[in-house]
Amino acid sequence: MSSAHSTPQAATLAAPIGPLCVIALLLANAVPPLVAFSLTPSATLFNQLAALGAWGLVLLALRSELGAGALQRQHGPAVWALLLLLAAPWQAWAWAGLPLSLALANSGMIAAALALLWVGQGLREGQRAAWFEALCWGLLMAGLLSLLVSVVQVFAPSLADGTLIARSGVPGRAVGNMRQPNHLASLLMWASVAAVFLGNQRRFAFAGGRLALPLLLFGFVFAVVLTASRTGMVGVLILALWGILDRKLERDARLSLLATPLMLVLSWWLMSIWASHGAHAFGAESRLSEGAGSPSRIAILLNAWELLKLNPLSGVGWGEFNLAWSMSEFPKRPVAFFDHTHNIAMQLAVELGLPLAGLILALLVWSLWQALRLSRAAIGEDGVARRCAFMLVLMIGLHSLLEYPLWYAYFLLPTAFMLGLALGRAPAPATTQATAPDGAGPGKALPAVGLAGALLLGGSLLAGWDYLRVVAIYLPGADARPLSTRIEEGRRSIFFATQADYAAATSGPPGAAALAATRSTAHNLIDVRLMMAWAKSLHAVGDDERARHVVQRLREFHYAVSDEWLAECQQAGLSEAEQPFQCQAPSRVVDWREMR
Repeated sequence: MSSAHSTPQAATLAAPIGPLCVIALLLANAVPPLVAFSLTPSATLFNQLAALGAWGLVLLALRSELGAGALQRQHGPAVWALLLLLAAPWQAWAWAGLPLSLALANSGMIAAALALLWVGQGLREGQRAAWFEALCWGLLMAGLLSLLVSVVQVFAPSLADGTLIARSGVPGRAVGNMRQPNHLASLLMWASVAAVFLGNQRRFAFAGGRLALPLLLFGFVFAVVLTASRTGMVGVLILALWGILDRKLERDARLSLLATPLMLVLSWWLMSIWASHGAHAFGAESRLSEGAGSPSRIAILLNAWELLKLNPLSGVGWGEFNLAWSMSEFPKRPVAFFDHTHNIAMQLAVELGLPLAGLILALLVWSLWQALRLSRAAIGEDGVARRCAFMLVLMIGLHSLLEYPLWYAYFLLPTAFMLGLALGRAPAPATTQATAPDGAGPGKALPAVGLAGALLLGGSLLAGWDYLRVVAIYLPGADARPLSTRIEEGRRSIFFATQADYAAATSGPPGAAALAATRSTAHNLIDVRLMMAWAKSLHAVGDDERARHVVQRLREFHYAVSDEWLAECQQAGLSEAEQPFQCQAPSRVVDWREMR
């Protein structure tokens, strides 16, 4: 990159956006990560519904800010990648038995990301920086409030009420209101990039000027240490690398970025002193004592590789990894239940097969290269906005190699929009602009943007109502109807029927009805309780071969919950013929596809 420093414009943005647009972007980026309220069985559903609804408002606000001509020209590798992904859940529904509720939920999320990517690319040059600034203010707010949540969770956990501030399930570690340390760390990295953009544009003159940015970065780095997230600590080093490579940033912004490793060391030292002067848990010390990698995640990647070698062309099917892995023989499997490989490349490969996954990943990598190339070529506010948007996407992309944040709406939707911002085309030549300006009057594309926004907003409200039908199963009120009635009502849910199926499978008597519910909910997540119920239902219908296969897989997990049931095999005096079915090995190899 050029060694010349760009001077940010002192005037207002070239194309300021309306107050409704600013409010929509603030809500979309600040609110979803901060929702602490939850209802069983999902801990983060309301965070995700808040993201869907708020980004729907963004699309509704955008419909009057876009030019039809600009939108109609927006296509590229990222759009094609999401279109291919959009078809994957329906392929699994048609050919692999994926429940309709899961196909609807998965495809709806991908379609929302596609809409945001599309309109993000369609923003005009001046608009891009204005929209990105509003987005950054939202991320900064989310980061600052999450910093406060982190401090409470670690230093004053008794103040976490579970409604405004989520309780941390791990002493000495901050989990944020998303209840996952790695998710909190990624949000803090996003907030750091947002702070760099705003500081580089000299937006902190009202709050300490030059000192504001380093103080903000120190706060976010300190919170990363509180999470004990190894992914977050790698992110801090990436911030420093950005400061080395991006010579177009202002000098103060670069120096602040270069200081982030020192901030990490200082934060660690301060926490070590605090922990040594009392009976305090310092989560990062114990976390890093495990080593640089996670043995269980390495093991799941190795298991996924074995599955991929058996299904290299077609994969196991979208959303089918958990079923295929749980029902395949892996004597040395990690004992935790995994519904994801924790690596986006492996996840796509094992579920979609190498040809399709390779094409999708190539399209996405090509898009990132385009975004980097455009960001390096752009100048002024637009160039800074593009480079910061690229850094935001890069951060979550690297996180996706170790986790699966993009399976959550509060990361997927902003990522799609930011990638669109980074990929937006450079200004057209003057002659082209004269004949077909981006700001041309409404065209066919603009009603589609409004419709997409209305669908997202309405869909989030519908999903919230729909979810309450399942909540009634797990959290019955004082005047609740009988469990069987609540389960049947929940099984009619549009998006969450598989969670009602879980209750039907594990609470009802073993038999054909429980078995049908088991086969449905097994496409969502399998655990010890479900496996025991599954084996008993298979035995009840006379399918002992597959029942014993489930028991063999259950033994590989070594869970104490199943010990009492399996201990029946140790009863003295029982002949082989008198032993319960779970004590006998299957006489043939059962393929996991037979368990659908």
